[in-house]
Amino acid sequence: MQITSTSTPQVIVPGSQAGNAGNAAAVDGTSLGLNGENAATATPVTPTHNAAAPLRRGLSNWDQPLQGDISGAQQALDFLEQSAAQLRNLKADLSSRLANRQRADGALEARVRQFSNSWRNRSGASGGTLDAQLQYNAKGSNTTFTVRGMNLANLRSGAREVVAVSVGGGQNVRSVVLEPGLSDAQIAQRFDEALSPAGVRTRINDDGQLEFSTPESQWTNVRDTIAVQGGGIRFPTGQLNRVKAEAASAQVEPDTWQVTDAESIRSTLAQVVGALAKVEQSIASVRQALAQVAARVQNAAPAESGGGMAQVAQNFVSTTKQPGYQSLLSITSALAGISRDRVLSLLSLR
Repeated sequence: MQITSTSTPQVIVPGSQAGNAGNAAAVDGTSLGLNGENAATATPVTPTHNAAAPLRRGLSNWDQPLQGDISGAQQALDFLEQSAAQLRNLKADLSSRLANRQRADGALEARVRQFSNSWRNRSGASGGTLDAQLQYNAKGSNTTFTVRGMNLANLRSGAREVVAVSVGGGQNVRSVVLEPGLSDAQIAQRFDEALSPAGVRTRINDDGQLEFSTPESQWTNVRDTIAVQGGGIRFPTGQLNRVKAEAASAQVEPDTWQVTDAESIRSTLAQVVGALAKVEQSIASVRQALAQVAARVQNAAPAESGGGMAQVAQNFVSTTKQPGYQSLLSITSALAGISRDRVLSLLSLR
């Protein structure tokens, strides 16, 4: 299938298949860059009978995506564990209030408000890796949504129709051909092929419904600009008409929690218990992802680098003991790019 973006809708002819970060957690190549490496190894490296391969730069061998995965998973895990601790405290306070029938003093309201404020910063606190459904994605969190009128029951029925879809406004218009006999999977594929250049992916979710997704950072723009034009069968003709896009409900919605009376406290307690279970499930998932990344780190580390790095370290010590420009160059080059967060991320892998 060829998809062409022009100022007027182009028909998509079916036939082809469409396909589908952050600061590094480890020290990047700048910390052992050419200047730093040369300075650290100013003293000639004495080759041994085992040193058949040339000396490699140790940490700079790690690829950037691998380092980004470590950092993102650690940020998501930190946020989730802090959230779980807050939820446990809130659960205990709610239970205590119900058991002791204490009068409202504002403490519960303050604790709910504190958690709500913390949860509102989910995207930033997790490094953009945790979405509203508590799904971890190292490449960035997405917002899943539905579009009114774009459900499979409506799309699979009726005669042949060319549907134009615009996302982002302007001239970014794509067309999808809907015709009798298409399977649900084929319908989803055609929308995915048409909308993926605009950053919107389409799939059939676990409930058998057509589901769209876009990076969370683009959601507001997609929501406010998506428009459709049809041939009068499933969608009206004429101009592109704005359609309503609705994001999937978040797994945790603390803004709806109330603690004004006993009944609302019981309702909130049930929601807190449910939220805690979902957060703990997400923690287990992120820990598994982090363990997989740690295994990739082990596999990526060159086996012969131990002796070579020891030689580099010894040369570095020897160089820095000698006063002068060469010593200063070794130290500043080695420290470039090192931050507290990177060191902590490395230590967490031990």
